[in-house]
Amino acid sequence: MEDPVFGSGGFGDLGLEPRLAAHLHGAMGFQSPTVVQKSAIPLLLSGRDLLVNARTGTGKTLVYLAPIVHGLQAREPKITRTEGTFAVILVPTRELCIQVCGVAEQLVHRFHWLVPGHIMGGENRAKEKARLRKGITILIATPGRLLDHLKNTASFQYDFLQWIVFDEADRLLDMGFEKDIRSILDFLGTHQRNGSKRQHVLLSATLNDRVNKLAKISLCDPATIGLSSTPPEGAPDLDTNANIEYSISDKLQQCVLKVSSKIRLVTLLALLRLKLYSTKGSYKIVVFFSTCDAVDFHHTVMSRFSWVMDDGSSMRGRFLDCDIFKLHGNVEQRERTDTFHKFSQAERALLLCTDVAARGLDFKGLSFIVQYDPPGEPVDYVHRVGRTARLGRKGEAALFLQPCEAEYVQELRKHGVVLKDLDTRKVLDSIYTISQKRSFASVDVAEMHPAAAAMQTALESFVTSEGDLKQLAVNAFRSSVRAYAVHREGLRKIFQVRMLHLGHVAKSFALRDAPSGLSKCSAQKASKRMRAEKKRAGKKRRLHAAKME
Repeated sequence: MEDPVFGSGGFGDLGLEPRLAAHLHGAMGFQSPTVVQKSAIPLLLSGRDLLVNARTGTGKTLVYLAPIVHGLQAREPKITRTEGTFAVILVPTRELCIQVCGVAEQLVHRFHWLVPGHIMGGENRAKEKARLRKGITILIATPGRLLDHLKNTASFQYDFLQWIVFDEADRLLDMGFEKDIRSILDFLGTHQRNGSKRQHVLLSATLNDRVNKLAKISLCDPATIGLSSTPPEGAPDLDTNANIEYSISDKLQQCVLKVSSKIRLVTLLALLRLKLYSTKGSYKIVVFFSTCDAVDFHHTVMSRFSWVMDDGSSMRGRFLDCDIFKLHGNVEQRERTDTFHKFSQAERALLLCTDVAARGLDFKGLSFIVQYDPPGEPVDYVHRVGRTARLGRKGEAALFLQPCEAEYVQELRKHGVVLKDLDTRKVLDSIYTISQKRSFASVDVAEMHPAAAAMQTALESFVTSEGDLKQLAVNAFRSSVRAYAVHREGLRKIFQVRMLHLGHVAKSFALRDAPSGLSKCSAQKASKRMRAEKKRAGKKRRLHAAKME
């Protein structure tokens, strides 16, 4: 049994200013601090640098924002915007940038002279420059855009900078921001500025050698939270054992569906419909895919597909009757921001995304996570499922695997992830039984399920009849096979691109046949290309991750 999420007492007991503590309890609705907050906030209030290793969903954002607001509101005379930026918070993605800024705006409600703001790639740089000229007290930023303004915006005032926070530090490094971060630290100088010590905070849900390296260059005699041992001086040597057990909420129910490629799409749609129709009230689902093309294809299918069944009766409206959104790195920034806000505010909705939404984001009321394309690393599995079962709430997660990939379950088990098998036949039964109460107990093999066969035929006819959708399916097929081919070397024995039956994979995109010319490109050339690029694989993965964002 894991440690409880929440501690005892209130925020006022941690030393926070009474009005701030009352605002957290009242307007923001936090009943009590989490265990991480209870341990970390007093240390930050004491002026220490801090390294926090805590699983996702334990309230790490308030760990640093509450002490920052506490310190800024107490300054006399009161801070003015013309004094510039007092706190910089670095985050890996634009969506997390928006989310953290939103929390900061709520937190300063009683301290109106404190001005939070954000700068990030994809936004209008001239407008950001104007906001920086006016003054942003608490600045949330993505590394590349912050470095850009440090180099090129003369009106950016940071002489009184007192805090630097590295949120989701492991993700910052995975996305290739290490060079930018080092340049930022060079620009901003040492821990001493204007005669006063500056605090640095580093937070990460997972630990590795690169996080350890960043901790050593950015933290000075840090206190630590969530580590088994604490050296007296400098940043600790972090445990980078490949078999480290990750912390996952015990409120999370996890299952695996072992589904052949031929009926993957049918099973996904049936599972989503089952969850949406069997629950009342607010219910939101996030589905993860490996590529942007796959997101685009599935979003279009789910937004349009309706079905007249064998007996001529029609399921009312769309097969999935809810709000459906998509989010990936190729979506324009304005649409990404709009999607983030709309999905957060929706009651019953579905979000299809790449790993752009896998870190740090906290969607209110998120109930179910589906990993349709398996993640390349166990740690990515943990971050994806961490979007639900947050702060003590319940959640569910499902992982799709092909039968030949079953060994991946054992790979996850090495890290403390235990999955229960979900019977695919029962999921397929729900296609009919939700409306007709029909039973298919005699069906032994999921691929032979009459509901699956009928629905697959309907999907193929639907995709074939719409030219734009068929091209989306072809694009998604190609990009997904290529993504499958670039699993890291240690997992290629599980995810073997040469073992893919491309005709069956095509069925998972509602294509009647595999697009011509793909077999050589995907099966033979992919393996040869992987061997040739082995020495550059690490750099390629980081660049690929940055592109997905």
